Amino acid sequence: MATVNQIMRHSLPLLNVDMSISEALDRMLESGLSGLPVVDAQRHIIGFLSEQDCIPTLINANYHCDSRAKVSDLMRTEPLTVAPDTDVFELARTMGGAKPKLYPVVEGKKVVGMVTRHQVMSFLNNQLKTCLATY
Repeated sequence: MATVNQIMRHSLPLLNVDMSISEALDRMLESGLSGLPVVDAQRHIIGFLSEQDCIPTLINANYHCDSRAKVSDLMRTEPLTVAPDTDVFELARTMGGAKPKLYPVVEGKKVVGMVTRHQVMSFLNNQLKTCLATY
């Protein structure tokens, strides 16, 4: 069984609740991810912030040339997560619906990585190529 741990991104920037939206977006954009986990001092997940969560505030901040918004103001406090030992095919079925395009990977409550729909699709495509080559 292939697991999320085999395909996930192990290193990623994390956000904290006191961070400004601008700083959070800088980290998000530099990472190439459309969202990042929000963690406490022990790297325990306490929320998730996506680009989509930020758009209305960013528009308003640009209009007024002022933004005091913090990550804590916009983050979702009950993010969907997966465990490192989650079966990739199980996650693929979940992602096939109207679920998020990326999931924080959490062991206990600690963030250990991130898995994206792109990574899942790449894995499935490679599996198919291997299967077809041996069939």
